[in-house]
Amino acid sequence: MTADRPKAPGKNHREGISLRELFKLFPDDETARKWFERMRWGDAPWCPHCGSYKVKNCTHHSMPYRCGEKDCRKRFSVRIGTPMQDTKLGYQVWAIAIYLLTTSLKGQSSMKLHRDLDVTQTTAWFLAHRIRETFNARTSSTTPDMSGPVEVDEAYFGGLRKNMSNSKRKELAEQGAGRGPDGKTAVVGIKDRDTNTVRVNVVDDTQRDTLVGFIDDNIDPDATIYTDEATVYEGLSNHGAVKHSVKEYVNGQIHINGMESFWSTLKRAHKGTFHKMSPKHLNRYVQEFAGRHNVREEDTLTQMALVVQGFEGKRLTFDQLKMPNGRSSSARPLM
Repeated sequence: MTADRPKAPGKNHREGISLRELFKLFPDDETARKWFERMRWGDAPWCPHCGSYKVKNCTHHSMPYRCGEKDCRKRFSVRIGTPMQDTKLGYQVWAIAIYLLTTSLKGQSSMKLHRDLDVTQTTAWFLAHRIRETFNARTSSTTPDMSGPVEVDEAYFGGLRKNMSNSKRKELAEQGAGRGPDGKTAVVGIKDRDTNTVRVNVVDDTQRDTLVGFIDDNIDPDATIYTDEATVYEGLSNHGAVKHSVKEYVNGQIHINGMESFWSTLKRAHKGTFHKMSPKHLNRYVQEFAGRHNVREEDTLTQMALVVQGFEGKRLTFDQLKMPNGRSSSARPLM
């Protein structure tokens, strides 16, 4: 590590990047464009339309390459087939935004991004969600199963019942809801102690089939599982539980302190950075925090490169972002 290289937040051994160094690395759009191309394509560009390496340079102002395949011959840039497609924002803005979302341990609100990047709040909100598409890709169930030991736990986001309007309380009562997490959105998470990585997902309910199904989709069948004493986990193989109801939080190797630490960071960000999160977009935020958690051992430049490499096939339009997904778009504070 060079003497003047700052240390990255939260990890003493990681190499970080100061804001001054960031603007030296990305002084203009052209420099930033070449960096995006190296991160996505390496030494040689390929056509995102057909995959061909027969590429020619062209003079188009926004599409500097053209496919040489006889049946394709389409113009393209490094934006095509990524969240950057059809954006009017410059490459430098994208690079700075990736840096901010990667290095901010408790996230970046759209209001702060809009001030820092000199764009509208709506543009900043859309930009942040497009970058979050990459974090979501890193925690998918297509990655190898967790070998364990693993910790499994749930968390709930939303307002308290006592702070709800009478109409909302009546609605919950009609749905047969009782006390506790009623009216909140549930999130289930798994932490692999061996790799120190997490996988999380918003769920519609916390019934046994839902939670055990998430476990089965993500861990090796022989992995040891640690949970709290919730009855939905009873009967799991290789299972140990701590009894929070009698103030037991650690019993030898049996505890879920790692997952609870992750929830604590996410809830502090919910309350202190974002203030409100709608159930509709909550999963995007929790995937961002999981993705950032899973690469926190890497240097900042490596983390930024992983974001760009994860852009492949992750295009997100504004219409898609606004499209209903079955969950409320009304933002709710953490009470």
